Amino acid sequence: MGKLFPQVYDIIMNPLEKTYFKKIRTSLISKAEGRVLEIGSGTGVNFPYYTNAIMVDAIEPNPLMSKRSGKRIRESSIPIRTYLLKAEKLPFPENTFDSVVATLVFCTITEPNKALQEIQRVCKPGAKILFFEHVRMNQKSLGITQDLLTPLWRKVCDGCHLNRDTLNILKQSNLSILKVNPHYGGLFLSIECTI
Repeated sequence: MGKLFPQVYDIIMNPLEKTYFKKIRTSLISKAEGRVLEIGSGTGVNFPYYTNAIMVDAIEPNPLMSKRSGKRIRESSIPIRTYLLKAEKLPFPENTFDSVVATLVFCTITEPNKALQEIQRVCKPGAKILFFEHVRMNQKSLGITQDLLTPLWRKVCDGCHLNRDTLNILKQSNLSILKVNPHYGGLFLSIECTI
């Protein structure tokens, strides 16, 4: 299934991007300034939305997903470098980045707390950390449904945890949460943080 997911990802996501997610991504990613680190860049769906970045260093551990981002990199108006890396161990020096973007990726990171520590290490003081993530729903029955679906979902969707409580993970980190905007009944959150 690992090889199939990258091939169908854009096909599945394309209608969502055009109808639901475009406005959210446009608003959130336009806040990324200076040198930007993107966590889990996938097929490069965020690349067209960088309007205030000087350059983007984009990490993605799945080589098949990263390979599919080539066209979006070539069409980008800013320099984008991609790396086959996991967020838990970043090769960048301390105080490198002005902004970090992570969209629909923290659900797949094996050690999210370690990834957040690395993000904080490589960011400059006051850096913007911007998230757009799906999370475990607060409504009891919907949350339980996510719990039940997660084992199968993880196998089909490249390790995605439908029920990950990313907001709570962020609250336990050293990041300062500035703004949380719920979308679609709280299934998705856009979250703005700083160090």
